[in-house]
Amino acid sequence: MTVQTVFRVEGMTCAGCVARVESAIREIPGVEEAAVNLATGSASIKYHEDQATEAGFREAIEAAGYGVGDPDDAKASKLNEISGLRRDVIIAVLLSAVLLAISKVQMFPPVAAAMFGLLSKPVWGFFELALATPVVFYTGWRFIRSGLIELRHLNPGMNSLVMIGAGAAYFYSVVVLFWPRIFPQGTDQSYFVAAGIIVTLILVGRYLEALARGQTSRAISALMDLEPQTARVVKNSTEAEIFLEELCIGDTLVVRPGERLAADGIVLTGTSQTDEAMITGEWVPVDKSAGAKVIAGTINKAGAFTYRATSIGEDTVLRQIVQLVEQAQNDKPPIQRLSDKIASIFVPAVMLLSVITFAIWMIIGAESGFAFAFVTAVSVLLIACPCAMGLATPTAIMVGTGRGAENGILIRNGSALESLAQIDTVIFDKTGTLTQGMPKLSDILDPVSGESLNKDDNVLELIAAAEAQSEHPVSRAIVEAAIKKDLVLPAASEFSVSPGLGIEALIEGKHIQVGSAQLMAQEKIEIGLALGLAASLAKKGKIVVMAAIDSKLVAVLGITDSVKPEVPQTLSEIETIGLQVGLITGDGKLTADFVASELGISQITSETLPDDKASEIIRLQKEGRKIAFVGDGINDAPALAVADVGIALGTGTDIAVQAGDVVLMAGDVRGVLKAIALARSVLRTIQFNLFWAYGYNIVLIPVAAGMFFPLFGWLLNPILAAAAMSLSSLFVVINSLRLRRLQLPFSL
Repeated sequence: MTVQTVFRVEGMTCAGCVARVESAIREIPGVEEAAVNLATGSASIKYHEDQATEAGFREAIEAAGYGVGDPDDAKASKLNEISGLRRDVIIAVLLSAVLLAISKVQMFPPVAAAMFGLLSKPVWGFFELALATPVVFYTGWRFIRSGLIELRHLNPGMNSLVMIGAGAAYFYSVVVLFWPRIFPQGTDQSYFVAAGIIVTLILVGRYLEALARGQTSRAISALMDLEPQTARVVKNSTEAEIFLEELCIGDTLVVRPGERLAADGIVLTGTSQTDEAMITGEWVPVDKSAGAKVIAGTINKAGAFTYRATSIGEDTVLRQIVQLVEQAQNDKPPIQRLSDKIASIFVPAVMLLSVITFAIWMIIGAESGFAFAFVTAVSVLLIACPCAMGLATPTAIMVGTGRGAENGILIRNGSALESLAQIDTVIFDKTGTLTQGMPKLSDILDPVSGESLNKDDNVLELIAAAEAQSEHPVSRAIVEAAIKKDLVLPAASEFSVSPGLGIEALIEGKHIQVGSAQLMAQEKIEIGLALGLAASLAKKGKIVVMAAIDSKLVAVLGITDSVKPEVPQTLSEIETIGLQVGLITGDGKLTADFVASELGISQITSETLPDDKASEIIRLQKEGRKIAFVGDGINDAPALAVADVGIALGTGTDIAVQAGDVVLMAGDVRGVLKAIALARSVLRTIQFNLFWAYGYNIVLIPVAAGMFFPLFGWLLNPILAAAAMSLSSLFVVINSLRLRRLQLPFSL
């Protein structure tokens, strides 16, 4: 059996760390898939539980040089990380400030003499040594520890670059201080200041980056905060406040104005309105009365009411949303997988380039060739930033999926986001997607005379009794019509469904068949005289259903289902942004043509079974089309599964979270346009992040290597290289955070 687990991985700092952890996990037999996310600090693993164990994963991660924590303690761990960084930054900044001041004082001997007496150069050097040592080896210990582990595993990363760069400057200066005569004149320069400030600048960058990264998961934190800690339960006619963990399915809960609901449930007594904005993206309060469904985490705005808990804990819609967003944030889209492959060879290439740079300048250098070669080699090491490469995609995915959740758009994985941004065609189901999904029985006609059978309750009674066993919207319309006439529906037996065709059942010894003309033809029931009647209803946009009793056609029913008011504008807007719009429905051709003409849709496929919808999607894909299919998430499951992106409409607690790659909580087709706009914005952000991460290195590594020095005198100081390295990853995170302010089309 294939299962999935998530570990919190501690100590990752760059894309090289990600590659190393993933490699260690994938080497374990039984692992199907491993995705490590730098931004979330997590490893999502899919494996065969009879071949691999969580203990084995833990050992592999630790053997690779990283810690393993409890995912539930991620928030506390993040706070500890930030606290530790803050402490080290304060120490490093204070010591480096003094170190820098001493270096500047040396440049003005009169000032130095006035302050400390005219001290010799070695004495100043010992001052610098005393200040630089705690900066490099105490505050910078995290780089040394991780760097040594990386080198031991022959997989260097950012920490290796910092350790070697700062370490080279420090130890070179130590040798200069104690044995200055072994160096040629002009090369006996001290780099204690550079070593200290390099570590300090990278620590400051890491600290700012950690603060910014904490903001990327704000949406999940906000969702989790929606869940109250306690619930007010009625037991034995007495109200009692209990912790959420004590709540049971079936409990009766009381909620007062301004309070959050503790569980999903059904309203028992009272009326009110609930604010479901954080769940569905719908900002208009929703009316609630007896029988209405309510969602955990939503706010009761008006009157008090009682409700019965139907889902608690991990089974609530709120928890499902959180799980779905976390799942999406841990997923890697194709663009990230490519970036990771490049990053895995980037650091070794940089280290080799540093050696080559040193060698070339030693060969062609002048009197100070050694010092020049040393500075350029260190600068090359420090300018490279695999951290920015590793953060470019996951930070954008984190913020983007969080922004989507705030607008009622749930995205299952990062791959779906990338695919959605690249689609060229949106195909819609009709019933319940473009239409209200609340059909009504408008006609029940004699198949021969065409006269109304509204007064013949016996026929409607038998048809409704058979349809009462089905959850299809058309079935519900027929049953509701019977209930309005106060008909008592007899019990049905031997009920069966022919997907996309209809149903049949045995009622009071009579064989009842209800469905399409195709079902009647398949069962060899004579319908010739009724075809004209059916065509007349279909031309008016009505869904046509035929009913037979004991293999004899007894009624032709017309079902109306009006188009949602927001649909025409939404389809127009989708076409405006350059996408094609199509319709696939199981309805007859005449009905489908009527609806399509109302909406201006030219690409129509009608009379399709569920599997036929999927086949049509595949046919369009073979033509080179990138398809997003929009359906209700249940009957349209095959089409949702084969489309490049399946978009399922969900409402309330009935959300079909497993049906599509994207779920629109509010069940509003305007969410399709929102989802596309979000996906395009996220992809643009990722592309810009990657452009910056790679472009930054492509431009500045040659400068650091001194390639432009002979022509323009350009040379990058190691301190500036360290600053640029830190700022590059910070820039990527801040650029991703802009998505939090993204204004999506249509304010629902």
